[in-house]
Amino acid sequence: MNSENGIILPQSFFSNPDVVRVAKQLLGKVLCTKFDGKLTSGVITETEAYCGRNDKACHANNGLRTYRTEVMYGPPGNAYIYLCYGIHHLFNVVTNREGLADAVLIRGLQPADGIETMKQRRGIGDLKNLTNGPGKLSQALQISTSFSGHDLKSKPIWIEDRNVEINSNQIKTTPRIGVDYAEEDAKKPWRFLLAG
Repeated sequence: MNSENGIILPQSFFSNPDVVRVAKQLLGKVLCTKFDGKLTSGVITETEAYCGRNDKACHANNGLRTYRTEVMYGPPGNAYIYLCYGIHHLFNVVTNREGLADAVLIRGLQPADGIETMKQRRGIGDLKNLTNGPGKLSQALQISTSFSGHDLKSKPIWIEDRNVEINSNQIKTTPRIGVDYAEEDAKKPWRFLLAG
């Protein structure tokens, strides 16, 4: 499906059973929002994978179901957005298939469309710190928990392919951030960044 500047990612992209692979493949894709006629977007530069089974860092590990995590058990390609520390709205994409609760957290973007609008929403003029964190990018793109469960194949929030080519040597791999409580699972090398 065509969008503003590219092709909206189909559900089949997210239904891949390997959440780690999806997290890598999302690098270079473009997260977009359109509210009140204002298009804002950014190229995805940092992701983290979370598996609904045998991953103590995942909110839905081994079948844990709560009101908040129920979205993770839904269709792939839906948004899972939760509040962190009661302040930051963190944006994730559900992957794999219904009932398994895999998801990818979007941790960073390179601003693309609507940069002035994003600066106003963030209340800053600094481009470097505009979308370089999961809470920051959600604020810049006006993403909130009210859109948890939203089908990302339609507006106002979607992810598109703008033919940005990413080579494997451009991808840096590290353990995930802020999941020390996950014991040995905190060491899983499931965080991916675009080098530079």
